[in-house]
Amino acid sequence: MQKLAIIIIDGAADYKIDRLGDKTPLEYAHKPRTNKLAQSASCGFVKTVPDGMAPESDTAILSILGYNPKIYLKGRSPLEAASIGLEMRQADTAFRCNLVNITETQDIYEDKIIIDHSAEDISTEEADILIKFLHEQFGDDKLRFYTGVSYRHCMLWENCPPYKKFKPPHDILNKRIGEYLPERCEYLKLMRESYDLLNNHPVNIKRRENNKKPANSIWLWSPGTKTVLPDFQKKYNLNGSVIAAVDLVKGIGICAGMQAVKVPGATGNFHTNYKGKGEAAIQAFENGSDLAFVHIEAPDECSHQGNMSEKIASIELIDANIIEPICKYLDKNYDDFKILIMPDHPTPLSLRTHTSEPVPFLYYNKRGEINSGINNFCESEVSEKSEIFIQDGSKLLDFIFSQS
Repeated sequence: MQKLAIIIIDGAADYKIDRLGDKTPLEYAHKPRTNKLAQSASCGFVKTVPDGMAPESDTAILSILGYNPKIYLKGRSPLEAASIGLEMRQADTAFRCNLVNITETQDIYEDKIIIDHSAEDISTEEADILIKFLHEQFGDDKLRFYTGVSYRHCMLWENCPPYKKFKPPHDILNKRIGEYLPERCEYLKLMRESYDLLNNHPVNIKRRENNKKPANSIWLWSPGTKTVLPDFQKKYNLNGSVIAAVDLVKGIGICAGMQAVKVPGATGNFHTNYKGKGEAAIQAFENGSDLAFVHIEAPDECSHQGNMSEKIASIELIDANIIEPICKYLDKNYDDFKILIMPDHPTPLSLRTHTSEPVPFLYYNKRGEINSGINNFCESEVSEKSEIFIQDGSKLLDFIFSQS
């Protein structure tokens, strides 16, 4: 049976930066194994976010795995609920419940400003205390709070009030929140009262003492109902494993019938266990998986933080600790294997949020090596030297398998 590794370097695509000699981080980074693959691979661009849809990872990852997000996307929160083992009731709506850091100087909640959408990458251990505290204060049989990873958590609300306006917090950094708060007073009341409860919670008092930003408010967004996906193995005849720290990505894999692999020390930010993710992919192959879907959030998080040096470093760490060992293992043990490497969407450092432009992809087929003429896997070189463009991202895997 052939083996396929899909490696998603989340948010790695970017714009050219003057300080990098008019290069993008992907172009500037030292990534010898990725570039070597590109020399013998089919490279091109793919539009993972359909027109009219928000450029979020739920949309893009569904596309990459062959699921048209216009059909299957019910909101990212139900996918995250699935990843942490929550069984949604028929009338449940799931909400992403971020722990964020907002300014404290303004008396009126609406006048406050989001400083950090991740509360400075709060630890899961600290977050768990805060989320359980909120459940004690707000929760009942219909409204429930659940701990996820770091700042990313889940709220389930049975027969919730109608909703319209929700905005991702990473899209409104350093902006007055009043313009972006939900329209319904029930949701606004929860968010406003969460600030009153969390701002001087002992966890946040200690964070201030340690010169860390407090996680002093929740931010609700991306509501959705239960997600049902066609089984990936039946669709592509591949038994898959998903390796990701982000609940959203794990949830997509679980809903698609894949095995979710937990990696100790995988955080979803720059300080993650890169080596452990590479080893987990290899172990998945050894345990019988035909597909290892490896997602690394670090470049995206670095972009949201506006941290150029760490974004470049994360791309280099992915190449050395994930792509390199996976390639060595597959090359040593299999005559027939394929590797797909790509961002899911761009996250430009200058914007600190996602955009919907097409992203470059690299598809290496051991049995079908070509001379691509591409020596550096990056936006400009793929654009200049490849004519491959896939308009519908949900057809990407079909394109790959047609190249066999």
